[in-house]
Amino acid sequence: QVQVVESGGGLVQPGGSLRLSCATSDRRFSTYSMAWYRRAPGKQREWVGSISSGGMTGYKDTVKGRFTASRDNAKSTMYLQMNNLQPEDTAVYYCNQFPPVGGYWGQGTQVTVSS
Repeated sequence: QVQVVESGGGLVQPGGSLRLSCATSDRRFSTYSMAWYRRAPGKQREWVGSISSGGMTGYKDTVKGRFTASRDNAKSTMYLQMNNLQPEDTAVYYCNQFPPVGGYWGQGTQVTVSS
């Protein structure tokens, strides 16, 4: 069974930055498109951004220009650099394949943006 572990979340002030990591045990990681998702309080989980196996990226409009996804296939790990964080970015952040597959969700990492 593949293990997926998100980390790097925390409490940050508006305008601050965080770098999330998504470490997997998947030997086929390099062949997948991967994505970040988030679930804000009282809302459904939504797609944030994705990165193809070749490194092409796409983002939700509200994070475009502020968030950057990257990956290290040798480490089976994906990252999300988040800059200029805003209160509306507060959520639990998850990673999964793109599109997501069952059994690939980790526990998520909490990001709270507040002054």
